[in-house]
Amino acid sequence: MTSFADQLLVLVMLINFVVLGSSRMAISIRAVALQGIALGLLPGIMHKFSWHLIMITGGMIVAKGIVIPWLLTGAVRKAEIRREVEPFIGYVATLLLGAVFTALAFVFAAKLPLDPEHQGLLFVPASIATLLTGFLVLTTRRKAISQVIGYLILENGIFIFGLLLTSAMPVMVEAGVLLDLLVGIFIMGIIINHISREFSSIDTSRLTTLKE
Repeated sequence: MTSFADQLLVLVMLINFVVLGSSRMAISIRAVALQGIALGLLPGIMHKFSWHLIMITGGMIVAKGIVIPWLLTGAVRKAEIRREVEPFIGYVATLLLGAVFTALAFVFAAKLPLDPEHQGLLFVPASIATLLTGFLVLTTRRKAISQVIGYLILENGIFIFGLLLTSAMPVMVEAGVLLDLLVGIFIMGIIINHISREFSSIDTSRLTTLKE
């Protein structure tokens, strides 16, 4: 089971690079959807069967793999934007930064004083690498939808780290994390709608032209 979990975490980190290197919104959304499904499977692999586990796993897969990507696809269609044309940092440079951040995540994770049962696992480096990837997407992309994708990836990094603590986390805390994610996406959807309506664009750099 642990080897399968590690394989899923490797897939999650590879998806990070797909998002960093892709200018097409559709590809990024599908990549994040696949990442959400992979993360949704992890709790079922790590813990014994229970109805609470089935609910959390099913909720994760439906929310991260279906509902949120569907909302983002609808936003892309309404905004009539297919690509991130002019990011703040180019795609090659972003990929290189992503590779550096991923390497640093492994170095940093190796120095952390982890419990013996957590040492040698990919959860901590994958969590840190995914967090940094989400932050990188958030800060290097101009389009609001791309920044929502960055927010999703960043939240996925937090979720991976939280999996190490699931035995101590009650159901309501886990459900609260998922609810916070959905609320954040709906808020970002409202922001995207207002930006698109006021500027006929979802380029967040144009917000600097706002005046009282």
